[in-house]
Amino acid sequence: MPDKLSFRALQLANQQRNAYGLRYHDFARYRKHCANRTHRIRSTLKITHGKGKDFKKLPPVNEENMKDGHELDSSLQLLLMEAERAWAYSQDLVSQSLQPANAENAHTLRHSATGRFRRSVNWSTQLLSHCQVLFASSRLSAESLLETTIYTLILNGRFLRYREDFEDALIQLSVARHLLDELAAAATTSRDQALAVLFADEIGPEIRYCAHELGREKSYDIDGIVSELSSKHKNALVEGCDSLLSRFKAEEEALKHVEGKKKLETLIWEGEPVPVRNPELVDVFLKVQEAEKKLDVYDERKVKTGGSKKSVAAYDAILLALSDAEDVARRLKEAQQSTGSAAATSSGARDMHFLYAYTIFQLLSRRIQRDFRLVKALLASPSSPSKIQSKPGQVDARVYPAIVKLLDTIMQGLTQMRTLSIVDDNPDLSSGVDARISYTKASRCLYLVRCYVNVKKYAEALTLLQHSSIHIRETQSHISMSNSDAAEVAFFPLSQLELGQLESQLSSDSLQFKRDWFAYNGGSVNADPKSYKKPAFFNIALNYVDLDMDRLLQRAGKESAPPTQAPAPTTSAPASKVEPVGDKRRIIEDTRAATPEPSPAPARGGLSSLLGGWWGKN
Repeated sequence: MPDKLSFRALQLANQQRNAYGLRYHDFARYRKHCANRTHRIRSTLKITHGKGKDFKKLPPVNEENMKDGHELDSSLQLLLMEAERAWAYSQDLVSQSLQPANAENAHTLRHSATGRFRRSVNWSTQLLSHCQVLFASSRLSAESLLETTIYTLILNGRFLRYREDFEDALIQLSVARHLLDELAAAATTSRDQALAVLFADEIGPEIRYCAHELGREKSYDIDGIVSELSSKHKNALVEGCDSLLSRFKAEEEALKHVEGKKKLETLIWEGEPVPVRNPELVDVFLKVQEAEKKLDVYDERKVKTGGSKKSVAAYDAILLALSDAEDVARRLKEAQQSTGSAAATSSGARDMHFLYAYTIFQLLSRRIQRDFRLVKALLASPSSPSKIQSKPGQVDARVYPAIVKLLDTIMQGLTQMRTLSIVDDNPDLSSGVDARISYTKASRCLYLVRCYVNVKKYAEALTLLQHSSIHIRETQSHISMSNSDAAEVAFFPLSQLELGQLESQLSSDSLQFKRDWFAYNGGSVNADPKSYKKPAFFNIALNYVDLDMDRLLQRAGKESAPPTQAPAPTTSAPASKVEPVGDKRRIIEDTRAATPEPSPAPARGGLSSLLGGWWGKN
């Protein structure tokens, strides 16, 4: 028995639509692509039109003639692309009929669109019949038949809705939605699950519209309508629906152990799961998940030799995967904004705007973690061996400018993170991010101060220290305003102990730099340090030591006269005559003690006195 053929109709249709114009609802481009694709497949299968003048009908696609597995797959792809081509043409004609310039030909365009839509349903029905024959002969998997059935039901339901046959359209779309839910529940990979959810989200608004046109009271309850109608009509529309679903679940259960590695772990935000409802996002988030596991392995091993390089390389892999995820999410968000066709989802689901903001948040947080790890590596790296360190814990001065640049990048990432909607909507998280912005500014000022100190610019350094103190107070204010538990940011832990250490470091550096500045040029801003003379010790000591001035004058031979008692004044005595100032000065000079003569130096003997005698010196 040959191997079973796997033909994924929904996956192939989704890939072709997203790659060739339908992301932005460019039906003309997609129709042209489908025409080229069908021509290439027909050339491969050698079932093209004849080249003669006479018209020759295309030979039918018969699975009996296609014994090779590749030919079978190509023939099924041909039928699918023919259906897609006719459907894209019908949608293009409908959009043209709605334009004001084609108001006169609107009826003709709608009539042509109906014919093309009917042809699309015909091609999809042929595809389903071929798949049923292959499944009956055990040459096709149950998953392939299930996807082909869903594709046919969706086209039939949309055609009936276009013809305003809302009751039959609601039944067809409800059964398709039920099968999509079963497909998503039993999927072994996250990509298959997201693919089923994507198609379910697309037909959800159409189910609600049909229910509203039929006058249902709870037309908004899509799940209730689907469960009600699918249980009644699924066996009538799908041949052997229950047996098909049971075989599909059995096949998927057997493949769980083989493809278990491709399962995406649940993304959590604020304690709630984040559903990824697009296959493209699933692919990029799987790469992110694998890179995060490698980083966890490096952190657990704690490799000493070259560990920092390996961890940084692991961070680079995460950042590369997150950059791809951000690009995919941005394109999906822009496509959703340009077309205005946001798919209606169930309650609690996150739209593409949230996923885009979530991806940017993860990208910025990982980038900040990488930069902090680089800062720690720079601080731990030894200085140049040619230079002798004055202190055992001293860091090379050339490291500080690099640290300042890294802190600039961290601050830029935090500022961009603060503008995200998911951060702004959470008051505690926004306060936590603001606190970390202020803390990063304080750290940046500290390392920038050390850069200025190395070039002897102490005035600028002390000014930056004051700014750093202000940023620390801002950090404490932001932390006090928010809940301590909710304000914790996993990628940037910040505790009161670290704030206290930074504050004490600022105070000690401020005192040390003031001393260094005074020793450098006396604390002057513009003075040249070469022209600065240090003050004498005696002049400095006068400011701090209480000296006995009388004792100093006595030792210098300038002892003052003892004070004399003035005679008691009498009332009968006449008023004394005022002496002139010059006489007072003369009296003070007469009463001052004479300065003693210096004692002669003792006579020196030896060779010096003898030589002095020769030269006539006493």
